[in-house]
Amino acid sequence: MATSQILQTEQDLLMMSSLFDDPKGENVKSRGIAIEKKIEFLESLAGKEQSLIYSTQKSIMATSQILQTEQDLLMMSSLFDDPKGENVKSRGIAIEKKIEFLESLAGKVSNRRSRRWLNDRLLMELVPRLNAEEIRGLFAPPPFGDDVPLSVFCLTNVEEWDKFRNIDMDKEATIMDALEGKTSKRKNCVDNDKVAVLTAWHRVDCRTREALRRNFLPELVSSYEQCVRAFVESGDGEVLVLRVQDPFHRLLLHGVCEFYNLVSVTTSQTEGNKAVKVTKIKKKKAGSADLPNITLCNFLKMAKEGFW
Repeated sequence: MATSQILQTEQDLLMMSSLFDDPKGENVKSRGIAIEKKIEFLESLAGKEQSLIYSTQKSIMATSQILQTEQDLLMMSSLFDDPKGENVKSRGIAIEKKIEFLESLAGKVSNRRSRRWLNDRLLMELVPRLNAEEIRGLFAPPPFGDDVPLSVFCLTNVEEWDKFRNIDMDKEATIMDALEGKTSKRKNCVDNDKVAVLTAWHRVDCRTREALRRNFLPELVSSYEQCVRAFVESGDGEVLVLRVQDPFHRLLLHGVCEFYNLVSVTTSQTEGNKAVKVTKIKKKKAGSADLPNITLCNFLKMAKEGFW
């Protein structure tokens, strides 16, 4: 901008140079008027040159101030050295001075790269330096430092497994057949129990199933199951009568009866001046007498734990 302004001023001088010529045939009055115009123009040029010189001096001072700031940064680089033989107390004082100096510079420096450099140096001073053991600890986990633990396949090479590796082929076949037979029987047994308990659970009404999931009372359900299972297994009598007055408890009782494929009906009876609820439980004529090995209480516990 300063260079362009100077060039513009020189261009004005060249354009106005015609004012200083001495044209022939000019009278004294017109000559005096021309001289006055020349003087006014020169005075205006002097004011422009003075303002231009002032702005140039100001820019030079700003440049010198920036150079002085960078020179201070270079001169203070010796503060970040780590002198040998320095005790902990003096080291702490030096670090505090460095941090204060960096914080004071952070507000003065306007260059983004310089501010980033100051922030990096400040973080380096705030973080304590690691010793040899701490640096070694960074690389301690495998595969850098400690030995890798032996795998299961490496452990099978010990002498205790020699008898197992050198076993007769006929004995090996016999053992494998026995294991497969036990596994298949156990699997079939588990599958049959799962099918039986799931079939019994699907017999329960959806409203009762939701009540059992939401508010499961294991002790109450277990007591109802004991009564119902004893009634089915004994075969004595055709009707089991229970007196349950709480509506929610009666709902759970009907759910237990549906689980074991029984018919339950609740009626109201008058005993003295009170109305009493009586639940009568009967066996189905075409129903199966087989009871599932997994009880309803155990099934609900396993379902809550995520086994079903």
